[in-house]
Amino acid sequence: MSQTDIHPPGLLAPPSRTLAQRAPDVLVWGGVIVLLMISFRPVEMNHLVLLFRNSENMRQYGGDLLHPDFTNWKIYVSQMWLTIQIALWGTGLAVVLAIPFGLACARNVSPAWLQQPMRLLMNLLRSIPDLVVGTLFIVAVGLGPFAGVLALALNTGGVLAKLFSEAVESIDKGPVEGVRATGATPLQEVIWGVIPQVAPLWTSYALYRFESNSRSATVLGLIGAGGIGQVLFETMNAFAYQQLSAIVIVIVVAVSLIDLLSQAMRSRLM
Repeated sequence: MSQTDIHPPGLLAPPSRTLAQRAPDVLVWGGVIVLLMISFRPVEMNHLVLLFRNSENMRQYGGDLLHPDFTNWKIYVSQMWLTIQIALWGTGLAVVLAIPFGLACARNVSPAWLQQPMRLLMNLLRSIPDLVVGTLFIVAVGLGPFAGVLALALNTGGVLAKLFSEAVESIDKGPVEGVRATGATPLQEVIWGVIPQVAPLWTSYALYRFESNSRSATVLGLIGAGGIGQVLFETMNAFAYQQLSAIVIVIVVAVSLIDLLSQAMRSRLM
């Protein structure tokens, strides 16, 4: 059989790869499979059968969740609105922090002696959980939403700074060189050559983080940072599952509306 019979005219033969070329992929995916096998017992995957053995308990719990109690709906809505305000302020302060920090972390904008310390600082801010940072601020400023705002601002500031710096590192050098040719200072190069290129992407990143913070602010209620999360955990501790269901519905509706608004805003940036 000829090569033409195997591959009809107009169709290219699939590229062949040698064993040496396939070896890195095999090692990576093989390593992933080995890690999954090693972690099978530590994460108790063998407990999967309990989902079916305890199905009666799950049916009873699910039955209460299917009958939400909206008696206190005004409280739920007002606390959800407070949670959104916490997320809004936390994201806003994070953007204010992330702009100078992101520029300081960018390799094509800041010197090496500044990049590495700033990158280490941003790694630190990203790695500390919101709950830990929130607990620290609660000790400093007391219980309430302000501690939640500060916790979100620090953690989100570290995340956005990394995203902002990566956006700056991928810009077109042409506009920057054009501004430099006019005799502009380094600060003017950033303002007129860098910021206009990355502003739409930065705005999109900030909107994504606002969506995420709307959910993170709910969890911060666990430590007394206010908002719908505090009401949620109090209801869970009281085993009031019908009220819990109503709170969850309010959260889902609010987050869905935020997502739709964010999508509409991002579409205007494209």
